Amino acid sequence: MARRKRRYFSQEFKDEAVRMVLDGPRPITHVARELDLHETTLGSWVKEYRLKHDAGGQDAADSGGRKSERELQLEREVRKLREENAFLKKAAAFFAKEHP
Repeated sequence: MARRKRRYFSQEFKDEAVRMVLDGPRPITHVARELDLHETTLGSWVKEYRLKHDAGGQDAADSGGRKSERELQLEREVRKLREENAFLKKAAAFFAKEHP
């Protein structure tokens, strides 16, 4: 059985991957597949994030450190629109290549 080379990810990459799971309606398995990650890897990142950020509980919410529900909703919408835009760009390039 071939072993995969161990990959290392920056904290920014991990944080963005976790945000994709927490801010959107997509489950860990879908996001992991999109990012070419094993779902248990992403699942452990999400678990670690939740433990670290939910431990503060009420203190973090009172200090304004957490985003409002409206901000989270807008971030989800922006992410969705960016994904749709990227798809449309790829489709346009595909059809432009097909019909010179």
